[in-house]
Amino acid sequence: MDLPPITPAPRPGNAAAMAREDPRTWEAARSFEASFIAEMLKASGINAMPEGFGGGAGEEAFSSYLTQEYADIMSERGGFGLAERIFESLKLREEGR
Repeated sequence: MDLPPITPAPRPGNAAAMAREDPRTWEAARSFEASFIAEMLKASGINAMPEGFGGGAGEEAFSSYLTQEYADIMSERGGFGLAERIFESLKLREEGR
């Protein structure tokens, strides 16, 4: 699945190092960021179809999956940097700081 050009390309940085350091914690942080992005996308109405479009029950049933997929892809491509901050906070908490 390819997103429109509004989605930034992956940015080089700490994400790969964080994923290698503690894969489970990194995936939890990235997943949380994706959930946050999904909620923002829902609020923006990104998948809202005009009433006259006629998508019906199928459209309603599956639009949340499309929104979540957009959010997952955005998070994998760098997101907002929230995953990195969450990861760092979790690691500090784990170390007892």
